[in-house]
Amino acid sequence: SSGQNLSESRNIGRVGNRMMGGGTGLQSHLADPMYHQYARFSENADSFDLLNDPSMDRSYMGNSYMNMLELQRAYLGAQKSQYGLPYKSGSPNSHSYYGSPTFGSNMSYPGSPLAHPGMPNSLMSPYSPMRRGEVNMRYPSATRNYSGGVMGSWHMDASLDEGFGSSMLEEFKSNKTRGFELSEIAGHVVEFSSDQYGSRFIQQKLETATTDEKNMVYEEIMPQALALMTDVFGNYVIQKFFEHGLPPQRRELGEKLIDNVLPLSLQMYGCRVIQKAIEVVDLDQKIKMVKELDGHVMRCVRDQNGNHVVQKCIECVPEENIEFIISTFFGHVVTLSTHPYGCRVIQRVLEHCHDPDTQSKVMEEILSTVSMLAQDQYGNYVVQHVLEHGKPDERTVIIKELAGKIVQMSQQKFASNVVEKCLTFGGPEERELLVNEMLGTTDENEPLQAMMKDQFANYVVQKVLETCDDQQRELILTRIKVHLNALKKYTYGKHIVARVEKLVAAGERRMALQSLTQPLVA
Repeated sequence: SSGQNLSESRNIGRVGNRMMGGGTGLQSHLADPMYHQYARFSENADSFDLLNDPSMDRSYMGNSYMNMLELQRAYLGAQKSQYGLPYKSGSPNSHSYYGSPTFGSNMSYPGSPLAHPGMPNSLMSPYSPMRRGEVNMRYPSATRNYSGGVMGSWHMDASLDEGFGSSMLEEFKSNKTRGFELSEIAGHVVEFSSDQYGSRFIQQKLETATTDEKNMVYEEIMPQALALMTDVFGNYVIQKFFEHGLPPQRRELGEKLIDNVLPLSLQMYGCRVIQKAIEVVDLDQKIKMVKELDGHVMRCVRDQNGNHVVQKCIECVPEENIEFIISTFFGHVVTLSTHPYGCRVIQRVLEHCHDPDTQSKVMEEILSTVSMLAQDQYGNYVVQHVLEHGKPDERTVIIKELAGKIVQMSQQKFASNVVEKCLTFGGPEERELLVNEMLGTTDENEPLQAMMKDQFANYVVQKVLETCDDQQRELILTRIKVHLNALKKYTYGKHIVARVEKLVAAGERRMALQSLTQPLVA
């Protein structure tokens, strides 16, 4: 429709503005007139600072990037028909803007925290054409303004015949039957690393690569290592090299991370490289890397990428070297336990920190607020973790805290999972305490009836039948059988009916087998 076309044209105009630095960096006599029909609304479009654009904030392959690719294709297609210029379309999976392999490989993606000029030690290449407040493109002369100009290659001396994609990469992707070897892509490793299929090829080959092949790959990726770390496909090549590179190569690659650990930890793809490095580098490098997070621990824990790095530090770095991380949590354990990322970090502390003082401080905070945490959408996982992996006395404290309100807790979405864990990991006496509370004090079985009809508590009753001993099970089944017909009317009661009928049938079979195996008395 015309409205949709108008909207799309405006979007293209905005992209045009972004690419041209908000209209400030490109003199009009340099622009190809063919370009204007695709950016004719740019004068009325909002002017955006690319680095502040939230749509570019997470992924190199965001909407803005894809819009630019579409703009490029439309523009180049028009050029081809108008001027008969040669045009080879780059791969849609290529991360090089406008098909230039050097654009994506010299820099982190524009919205990355790594690329922010306000951040110390920014990883953005000084040759990047996208620095704040300036358009740093090196334009060829106006006569080269077609495939070697503004919309073309970032190479200043690119020829018209070079096109926009690597012939090697295109051949690799189009020729599925031929078996390529790593040695054949010499000179194209960075470009392959930034492509979905090329990256996968290099990863697979590195697992069985010869020393010469590893040296070839290493020499090509090292100058672009930081850029590849933040690339959607390149990061996997770096990770694989940390796994399969030669020891001196792994160490030198690890040194590339020094002074960049924090920004990489906060970046979607960089955080994966940091995690892999923490797993495999030498201890002295691990310690140096982790120290860079000092003063930024809480920021990382609350970050969707950084929290994974903190977890990996707790898992892989000796406790004495991460005291500054753990001590940051003291006094904040409950707050972190109710946070979507913080709850994971607290669970890693419970698993890997064995210092008695640390365990005591963390556990004291958890046990002081068990009822609240059990009912929290994230806190319940921390309580479940203590029940499953904690000491018997810690488990007892939790069960005693929940006793007296088991029915109420069983009817709550998150706490019902905690009650199930109490039944699974509690001792026989603790289980009996909970079961008796569910059965009630009269023959009417009011608590049990209510639980069997409830959307959450019915699972707790099923867990009781699954975990209790034979004597308790027979008692509970006797109580439940009375209510079976009534339960069939309720949506959640049907779950119990099905489970009970199976158990009753199994019990009858067991009793029949016992009677058959008993010796006949003369």
